[in-house]
Amino acid sequence: MTSTELPAKLTEIREDFLSLEQSDRLQLLLEFSGELPGLPERYQDHPDLFERVVECQSPVYIFVEVDEAGAVHLYATAPRESPTTRGFASILAQGLDGLSVDAVLDVPDDYPLTIGLTQAVSPLRIRGMTAMLARTKRQLRERTAS
Repeated sequence: MTSTELPAKLTEIREDFLSLEQSDRLQLLLEFSGELPGLPERYQDHPDLFERVVECQSPVYIFVEVDEAGAVHLYATAPRESPTTRGFASILAQGLDGLSVDAVLDVPDDYPLTIGLTQAVSPLRIRGMTAMLARTKRQLRERTAS
């Protein structure tokens, strides 16, 4: 998949980051942190459904569902005290929401490296976002294998 084939929302997010100076990119990431969608009520009492992303320094948990129409929804929890991690989770939750399974599986694994944050945050944090994307894809493959 080339960058022109990237889903529109992920392309828009990447362009938003790349249009900013390095110092302002962190501010945008913090804005995403505040926009992490809350969990639907049906999942709030089911932490057992969520998978810990152990590559993240902060406790991040994700769960992926495919609705009846075939649209993907990524749900994530991350502590407010971990704005970088919450920001990355929010980027993925918003950027992947509503896409088809195939569209999500086609997102390049290195997408987190392409949004212009490699100079602003540690490689460990970028690896955490990459792991979130990888686990999202794995969960989708597991859910659609049957």
